[in-house]
Amino acid sequence: MRDTGIERRRVIAGIAGTGLIGMAGCSGGGNGDDGGDDTGDEGRIITWHAGGTGGTYFPLSGEFEGIIEDVTDYDLQVSATGASVENVGSLASGDADFALIQNDIAFFARNGSGLAAFEGDPIENLRGVATLYPETIHVIVGPDADIGSFADMEGARINTGDLGSGTQVNALQILESVAGLTPEDFDEQNTDFTQAADQIRDGDVDVAFVVGGWPVGAVEELATTVDIGVLNMSDDEREAALDGASWFAEDTIPGGTYGGIDGDVDTVSVQAMIATRAELESDIVETVTAAIFDNVDRLEIKSAFIDVETAQNGMSIELHEGAARYFE
Repeated sequence: MRDTGIERRRVIAGIAGTGLIGMAGCSGGGNGDDGGDDTGDEGRIITWHAGGTGGTYFPLSGEFEGIIEDVTDYDLQVSATGASVENVGSLASGDADFALIQNDIAFFARNGSGLAAFEGDPIENLRGVATLYPETIHVIVGPDADIGSFADMEGARINTGDLGSGTQVNALQILESVAGLTPEDFDEQNTDFTQAADQIRDGDVDVAFVVGGWPVGAVEELATTVDIGVLNMSDDEREAALDGASWFAEDTIPGGTYGGIDGDVDTVSVQAMIATRAELESDIVETVTAAIFDNVDRLEIKSAFIDVETAQNGMSIELHEGAARYFE
């Protein structure tokens, strides 16, 4: 396993009820990393868990589906989900063959630390395939909210993302490390990206955290109807976020990405990655990996970032043997 340099830091919990405890090592069939010359019959269905329809995971997974079904004998079944933490559970139980997750969530899950959902119960069958692109932390501010910094969020109505999602994890990390705020200090609400956008539009929340590669569809659409803001982190705020969680990296949303926001927005990001389960046949994993990375020129979403040369940057867990075959 590569040295990721990621420390096992305590992350704010509040993610109980994901149903992951006790699922580590559960098998959904297959021959495992050491076996696996069976590439499957023509038309075999590969299950792929993405994220909410308003984020980046779902449409990008749709592009992967088109490529994989075009160049292999497999059919891909893409499902909308609550994203990272839920997807880890689906891989652990065998309900998914592949899934998109954040690199920090992958590390917590594999090592059984950092989140209440995984504490002491590592997801032993979780394996990496490839990292894809930065997932940018968007802090959306409603048009009537008088919020110009994280310190202003005490007592605010804040949508931190789906309960148990990577977005919620990141939001709580940042609120605590930057402003010392815990859920007792604000009105926390939890929905997916699309519903969070509706809440901002309707004035039901003051702030919504959205994590995804820019441009995020739900934020783009929201900006066409409401005069939103995207919080620009000060140097001190960004430094505090980076000090609080070593898997964050500096990131900037270019001006003009969203309507009405002309200046660059400084923030932080994590990495989106493809994960799989150890029991899945190595030949299947290698074939799917090759289908994607031999055809990156066919991608439209995040095409500036997804590349074979950078596909192991930020990889936080050990690779599946099938992926290792391709990249090595």
